[in-house]
Amino acid sequence: MKASGIADALRLLTAARQPVFIWGGPGVGKSAVVRQVAEASSVQLRDVRALLLDPVDLRGLPFLASDGRSKWATPEFLPQEGAGILFLDELNAAPAMVQASCYQLVLDRKLGEYTLPDGWAIIAAGNRDSDRGATTRMPTPLRNRFVHLELEVDLQEWSIQAAIRPEVIAFLRFRPELLSVFDRDAHAFPSPRSWEFVSRILDSLDSQSNPSIEYEVVAGAVGTGAATEFTAFLRMFRELPNIDAILLNPTQEPIPENAAAQYAVASALARCACDTNFDRICLYLNRLPTEFQVLCVRDATLLAPAIRCTAGYTKWAVENHHAIA
Repeated sequence: MKASGIADALRLLTAARQPVFIWGGPGVGKSAVVRQVAEASSVQLRDVRALLLDPVDLRGLPFLASDGRSKWATPEFLPQEGAGILFLDELNAAPAMVQASCYQLVLDRKLGEYTLPDGWAIIAAGNRDSDRGATTRMPTPLRNRFVHLELEVDLQEWSIQAAIRPEVIAFLRFRPELLSVFDRDAHAFPSPRSWEFVSRILDSLDSQSNPSIEYEVVAGAVGTGAATEFTAFLRMFRELPNIDAILLNPTQEPIPENAAAQYAVASALARCACDTNFDRICLYLNRLPTEFQVLCVRDATLLAPAIRCTAGYTKWAVENHHAIA
């Protein structure tokens, strides 16, 4: 299920106070989806890293009450009032005893003397067993307490929500199989999270940066194989026609000859498109192959919906109805 579908399902399930478990590979954005749902719903988010807990951490420490009986001091991270989401991240990476401690909390919304307030919902997340990550197989009784959803990465949704640089998007459209390639034995490997690192690194680099340093830091984020391809693509991207020049003279600026460069130009135009310049962008797009026109228009309208009201968009949509049907 795509991130948007996961978000819709979470809103439904949290309203019903139904515990839900999100499965997905490392770095695909499970935590980000939960944060977005909490922000959109204007509720608190308690992010509890189950992997870091001992069984006693959930129930709390015993103390002697004034009546001479022992009681349990509820840990601070368990909510006492209000409304929100209790997020048990990396639950299936926690020790078996910690997972067992969650049985009553997930099903009965209780933990010893503690009761989860009515306004709170429980969401958990973890890597799939098939990812060969650090996981402890979840006991069947605990699995049966959740509704299970599996998050699939969608380049289109991820690139827009994460505000990724156009050169990174263009490269991943050209090599979509490099968006997420989990490698348990590598220090760095491609994932949506690590490509966000690359996007932020590029924000900090300037035109005078040492190319070898640029390669090394990118390789440190996504691994050597992906970094080799990306830095080669980046050199080509930087030699593309200037976007401002395209907007000033859309019928005369040169069209790149190879497919990778056409991906790059289409992505860059989509990022700068708005309702005031889209008519001119369409003049340039009409000179590109149809697949790159569709790519640009689709991304541009998602980023700036007002584009749909322009004359350029209307004319393009009529002429290319067969491609967008």
